[in-house]
Amino acid sequence: MSDAVAGRLTEHLRDHLGAWPPPPGTVEVVGSKRREREHGGRWWMPALAVSAPDAAVLSLPRDVAPRLRGGHVDLASPELWREVAALVGEPDAAFGRGVFRWTERPARGPETGAWLDPSDPRIPAWLRTFDGEMLAALDEHGAYLGGAGRKIHDPHGHEISVGAEPETRGRGLARGLVIRMARRILDDGAIPTYIHDPQNGASCRVAEAAGFPDRGWSAMALWRAGGER
Repeated sequence: MSDAVAGRLTEHLRDHLGAWPPPPGTVEVVGSKRREREHGGRWWMPALAVSAPDAAVLSLPRDVAPRLRGGHVDLASPELWREVAALVGEPDAAFGRGVFRWTERPARGPETGAWLDPSDPRIPAWLRTFDGEMLAALDEHGAYLGGAGRKIHDPHGHEISVGAEPETRGRGLARGLVIRMARRILDDGAIPTYIHDPQNGASCRVAEAAGFPDRGWSAMALWRAGGER
């Protein structure tokens, strides 16, 4: 990884979590205002962890973090996340775990999609929840086939989400959308990230094909049940 891209990733995780990098061999528990409802923005999560192969950071609200510091923190433990949910006052919060990926070199290949204004009536509801311009693949008649959006978590890290209509899957459409979005994010001075369920084979294949390798990193989070993830 180039120094410039490493710097973007570090600054993104430092802003997003409250600290990065963690001491090797540890799970560092930190407090961050980003974990608090009034400061979390539209992508608020009351608890968020990013785990690298040799260390991790668990980010909590500033008044909660001291209550977990100094104890044994096992991010793989369901009991830990139930305790965290109770501590942050969200006992019914949903929990999710994903493979955390990023790239500085999107795969070579054709870029798919056109940049559309979020108000374009062809943009589906799920894609309208993202930030900035929408990237959409259209057929020869201008009908929507698939799209990609980005969560601008901070100036340094933008997370890509992608979806394609069922009849288009298997044609490389999602791959081309992710490649084009990743290149735009890099051009904008940020690091493109991609998070997916470990059991979602299709999303895994898209990530690998688009140039987002699995480096053994993961992300874990709580978010409000029924709210935006």
